[in-house]
Amino acid sequence: MADHPTPPAPSKAIIFARRSASTLFLWGVVTAVFVSGRSLGVLGIIGALTLIATVEYFRMLRAASVMCFPRFGILLAVVYCGGLYWHFLNGGKSIPQDVDALAVFIAIAGAFTLQLRYPIRGIEALLAVAANLLGFVYIAFLFNFAARVTFMVPTAHQVSGFISTEGAFILLWLLAVTKFTDMGAYILGSMIGRHKMIPHVSPAKTWEGFVGALFFSQLAACGLFALFPSQLACLKGWSHVILLGLVLAILAVIGDLAESVVKRAIHAKDSGKMLPGIGGSLDLIDSICFTAPALYFYLKWVLIPAA
Repeated sequence: MADHPTPPAPSKAIIFARRSASTLFLWGVVTAVFVSGRSLGVLGIIGALTLIATVEYFRMLRAASVMCFPRFGILLAVVYCGGLYWHFLNGGKSIPQDVDALAVFIAIAGAFTLQLRYPIRGIEALLAVAANLLGFVYIAFLFNFAARVTFMVPTAHQVSGFISTEGAFILLWLLAVTKFTDMGAYILGSMIGRHKMIPHVSPAKTWEGFVGALFFSQLAACGLFALFPSQLACLKGWSHVILLGLVLAILAVIGDLAESVVKRAIHAKDSGKMLPGIGGSLDLIDSICFTAPALYFYLKWVLIPAA
């Protein structure tokens, strides 16, 4: 029987078109949710992306024959998200530290408990526990800082069931800066990228793309602040906007590379096929998992310490 020829890889133009279509679709969804202003809509999107990314993560591990406990990991993500969102929907703002500590404790204790059912085969037992803990902290814990950022900004006009204008705009600013960073790296890297950045992790990343990431992040950060200064008043001036734009751009690149480390370690190309030209949910949120916590802590410790 003759071998079937391998289909040619899609051209850069086709990949760009698919990526652009997926990006426009996502921004359309985000815009619709923000226009509605409903807390449940925002939390619903964050929760859905969290759970899909968690499923993708464990699916990749199982496909690579990595020992792990997917049902426990997914259940923990569901319960954690449910607890956070219940707190926010009932008027809560900052999450008590004990809640996060309890979640991490359950992630570790639960994984070790499940491992007791299996024989010890060298380091495989430790890797199984570590893989489950990483799945929770990397996705459910870190990505949900996007929800925390939305509800932490103080406002005098909070309406039950709706996010505040300030909260909506700071989340929009975070998403725009992060995704413009990704877009700048992709566009400039595809057009003029010649010098490889970290080829052993991601052969497609170039230093020219990194420059594009820094430029586009400032374009989004400063552009939105100039257009909506009152809605983004919590950023408190251009110096903070420029500094945050730089920090978030660097962390967005690191977040993207972090997922590349995961995928290369288990020989996976994309986390899923949910979005043509982008991949799965984890491919979409990987950079936000690093930028959202950074913005949260900067707001909490520098700009609005009382939060």
